This record gives sequence, C-alpha cells and structure tokens, in this order.
Amino acid sequence: MKIDGGLVIGSPGSGDSSRDGIGVIAETARRLEEAGYSGAWTAETSRDPFLPHMVAAEHTERIELGTSIAVAFARNPMLLANLGNDLQFHSNGRFILGLGTQIRPHITKRFSMEWSRPAARMREMVLAIRAIWECWNEEAPMAFRGEFYRHTLMTPFFNPGPNPHGTPKVFLAAVGPKMSEVAGEVCDGIICHGFSTEQFLREVTIPAVQRGLDASGRTMDDFEIVGPGFVVTGDTEESMARAAAATRQQIAFYGSTPAYLPVLELHGWGDLHAELNKMSKRGEWKAMGDLIDDDILSTFAVVGEPETIAPGYLARYGDCVDRLTLYTPGSGDSDDLWAPIVAELAA
Repeated sequence: MKIDGGLVIGSPGSGDSSRDGIGVIAETARRLEEAGYSGAWTAETSRDPFLPHMVAAEHTERIELGTSIAVAFARNPMLLANLGNDLQFHSNGRFILGLGTQIRPHITKRFSMEWSRPAARMREMVLAIRAIWECWNEEAPMAFRGEFYRHTLMTPFFNPGPNPHGTPKVFLAAVGPKMSEVAGEVCDGIICHGFSTEQFLREVTIPAVQRGLDASGRTMDDFEIVGPGFVVTGDTEESMARAAAATRQQIAFYGSTPAYLPVLELHGWGDLHAELNKMSKRGEWKAMGDLIDDDILSTFAVVGEPETIAPGYLARYGDCVDRLTLYTPGSGDSDDLWAPIVAELAA
C-alpha cells in the first residue's frame, strides 16, 4: 500500500519567513520524501493547489506529486491540460492530476461557473483533456466536439509538443456511483472521499468503478484506489479525546451535505442527515458533532491506540485499497506518533 501525505502550503505573515510560503512547501516535501511517503498531495481550499508542486518538484526526486483535489469545474479542459502537462514535465513524470467537482453552490456562487449533470460533464472534461494531450504528444488533430466542451484549434505557436515524460495520471474524487463509474471508465484512479465507509466502498464504489473499467476494456490492474482515511488515535487520553471530538465534527459537517446522504442511507442513518442539515443552516457547527455517537464514529474512522491503527485499517481495506492519505483531525502531526503507523501500513 502506498502511503501519501499532505503538502502544507503555509500562511504568509507568520513572523518566521523560513516557514512561510515557499520555505514550508520545500521543507514539507523533503520531509515527506525522506520519511518514505509515496506521494504528496495538495487540496484546493484557501490556496491554489497547483503552484506548490513547482516548488516540491524542485526539492524532491522520487515522491509523486498530486492535487487532491483541484476543482475541475472552476476551470476548462485546456487550462487543466496545460497545468498537468507542465507539472508532469517539471517533476520528471511524477505528477497526478487529481480532480473533483465540488458542489453546485461553490461552482455557481464562488467560482461563477456553470453546473449541470456533473458526472456527464466530468466524463467529457477528462476526455477533452486527454484529447488535448493526444494532440500535443501524437500530432493528432485538435478536433474535440462534445456536449459541454469544444476544442478545435491548436496552432503550432500554442502547442508545447511531446512531453518526454508522457502524460500525467488522472485521478477523480467520487462518492456516488455515477461519478465512481466515470472514474473507472476514463481515469487512472479514484480518490474515495473520507466520508466513505468500508461497506459503502465495497457495495457501491468498487462495483461502480468495475462497471466503468469494463466499459473501457480495462481491469483493476490498470487502476488505483485511494482509500478513505479517517483515523482517531493519540498517545494520551486527552489527545485521544481531542482527536475524537474533531473527527465527530468533521463527520457531522460532511453528513449535513445532501451529496453525501447516500452513505448515511446505506447504514440506516438517513434521518441524521436531515437533522445535521437543519443545524448547519442555523450555524450550530459545534453541537452537530454531538450527534455523532461512538457507533457512527467507529464506522467512519479507525479508532484506537496507536499500535492498533495499522492492523485495524488493513483489516478493513487491505485487500481493496492501493494507496492512502491518513485523515486525522485533531490528532497533531508528531513523527513519534505517526511514523510507526505509516511504516507498518507501507510494509
């Protein structure tokens, strides 16, 4: 199993310039590589997910670099093709273009972009990106005509030519079966949301991925599954309690989102979503976590003393997950705590 880590971007104005911006990116990327991680991921939250990888590529040699995720519908296929191609070149073939949809309000209200039929739109977007790469790498005509995107012009001045490192892998974040099927059909991997559970992964996600793979004439050997990674642990009772409280709140936040209702419904917790959704609209974020009982917590997260985490995770997912990023709200980032866990999972 490949174990990946988060590439911290840092905050300007902290008072220590060595830990701001570029400095912290380079430091974190080097630390992850030296610690034996397989990949370093950025997330598109309050900062751009692509720019840090230029710095990370310069300060590492082996580790894969990827976005988990970049918001696809905030951009168009040509922009994503350019970004992916450039980072693949500058990282010497180590870049993974990880894409996700975000939800409708963010696309329409935050990014002022179009939203419709997200699974169909995402499928076409990935196909368009691949068509652009094919034009650059194989001198194919630029003649992509789809329902959502059209790319029919590529003059020599704007063509970067073949990438000596080939094209990046494309991973897709998915929860529902439609998007999971798209991942299997047109992508190289799926990024399972942290809100997934073992039952949901096995009964919904993997069968949908397999349908997509069947449609494209491929097998699981051609594909990577990035598993869900909620973990609650700590080296003291206080740290365990802190991690559990933070994880309960994160689960509650996701549970309030309509897009993730099918996960709760599979477990018979559909009514919980309705209550969480009402509370979120009232801004009762802290109280929402109190609705996540021990049963729900242990369904979404591997919970236990540090020495039980790796065996617990492998018992759930060891036969079906190819790589993992640990999702550890409130647990801190002490190497003394996580290094043995990471080493056991990787081994």
